[in-house]
Amino acid sequence: MPLAETQSPQARQLNVVAIGAGYFSGFHFSAWQRLPGCTLAAIVELDAGRRRQLETQFPDILIAATLADVTSRVSVDIVDIITPPHTHRQQIDSAIALTGHALLICQKPFCADRETAAAVASDVANLGRTLVVHENFRFQPWYREIKQLIVNGTVGQVMQASFRLRPGDGQGPDAYLSRQPYFRDMPRFLIHETGIHWVDVFRFLFGEPDAVSAELRTLNPAIKGEDAGHFIFHYSSGLRAMFDGNRHLDHAAGNPRLTMGEMLIEGTGGDLTLNGDGVIHTRAFGQKQPTIHHYEYHDIDFGGDCVYHLNRHIAEHLMTGSLLHNEADQYLKNLRLEDLIYTAAKEKNLQQADGLVDHF
Repeated sequence: MPLAETQSPQARQLNVVAIGAGYFSGFHFSAWQRLPGCTLAAIVELDAGRRRQLETQFPDILIAATLADVTSRVSVDIVDIITPPHTHRQQIDSAIALTGHALLICQKPFCADRETAAAVASDVANLGRTLVVHENFRFQPWYREIKQLIVNGTVGQVMQASFRLRPGDGQGPDAYLSRQPYFRDMPRFLIHETGIHWVDVFRFLFGEPDAVSAELRTLNPAIKGEDAGHFIFHYSSGLRAMFDGNRHLDHAAGNPRLTMGEMLIEGTGGDLTLNGDGVIHTRAFGQKQPTIHHYEYHDIDFGGDCVYHLNRHIAEHLMTGSLLHNEADQYLKNLRLEDLIYTAAKEKNLQQADGLVDHF
C-alpha cells in the first residue's frame, strides 16, 4: 500500500498552490489531490487557453493568472513551482514576496545555471525560508528499497555499480517533439536534464564521490546537446559507480519510462539488479542463480509514484519537523557535480570533487 495509507500525519490541512501547467505538472496535481493532510487550493497558469482547460478539469480549484491573484484569496502553506528553469528565479522571488511563511518547492533542473541556483539558495537561506528542489528519483520505490538492502549488508561492501539509461526516444529528426520539444534546444541535455537524476541517486545510495570522469557525445544531429555518454563517480573505498546513457537505445520493459533503464550493484557479498519493470533480483556471492527480492510498489503516474512520495516527505516535514532531503543549499552539490562531469568530458581528465559532505 502507498505510505500515506499506512502512516498519515494529519496534524492540520496544508494549502498548496501549484505554479505551471505543463506536461509534468499533471503528476504534481494528482499527487497533491491524493495526499492526506493536503489540499490543492489553486493553480497558477499564465496562458489563458490553459487556464480555461484547467477550469473545466478542476472546477473546485481556484485557477489564476498570477500568484498575487491567489494570495489575496487563499492562505498558502506550500508553493510548488513547476515551470522551466529560466523562470525559476522570478517565480521564487515572487513566492517569497507574496507568501510570508510558505515552504517553496522548485522543479528540476534547478534554475538556468549553477551560479543563479547558488544565488537563489543563498537569498532564500538569508531570509530564513525553506526551498526544496523537486528531485524525485531518490523517492522512486526501487531506490528506497535498494538503499535499505545496501544498509542491511545484502551485497557486502559495494565495489561496482552501474545504471544503463535506455529510454529509446532519441532517434530521428522528430525526436522529443511529441512530449518535451524543448529538449532539442538544450545545449546541455543528457546530463543536465536526465543524468542529473542519477547524480542524485548515486549520492543517495553511495555517498559523495571523491572524483569524476566522463565522456559525452551527440549522436542525433537534430538536437543541440549531448544524447549519449557516461560518467563515473570514483570513491576512496574503491567503489566505481557508472551512469551509462544512450537515448537512442531501449531496454526490455513493459513501460520503458518506468525505470528508464537497468541497474547492477556488485559487492563483496553478492550483487543485485534492477530491471525495467522495477523488479529487484539479489544473488549471494558464490550462488549460481539470483532470486527475486519481493517488495511493494505501485505503478501510478510517473516513476513508481515518486512525485507523490516526495510531496508526502515534504508534508511530513511541515507536520512533524522531520529531516528534509534536497533543500536548495544541499542540492547545489548535484549541480557542482554536473559541472565537473561536463568539465571532465571536455578536458578528458579526472576532476576532483573536494569538499562534498555526505548527509544521507
